[in-house]
Amino acid sequence: MARLVEQVAATRADAAAARVLAGAADRDVAAFGATLDAHTQVLTALRETQLEHGEKLREHDERFDRLERRFDGLERDVREGFATLGTGMAQITALLTGIAGSDRE
Repeated sequence: MARLVEQVAATRADAAAARVLAGAADRDVAAFGATLDAHTQVLTALRETQLEHGEKLREHDERFDRLERRFDGLERDVREGFATLGTGMAQITALLTGIAGSDRE
């Protein structure tokens, strides 16, 4: 009988220890859940920031494309202008050469 009393006491002690461990595990799980929630919030905020930056990057790309098209147009206009200028100078040179040649005769 004494042995049975000892076994019951040991079982009660084991049960009490199990309840203490379960309580600690419950607190650990709650703390882990809170940490996980905080990490999820950080990742969500990071994703929102990435989306905002992506949108700004697309806006900058579009603006750069518009500027590049304008520059290409200006470059074409300058080339055409220099070509016209070169043709005009060649005509003026020919006329002046013709005048100079007629003065010598």
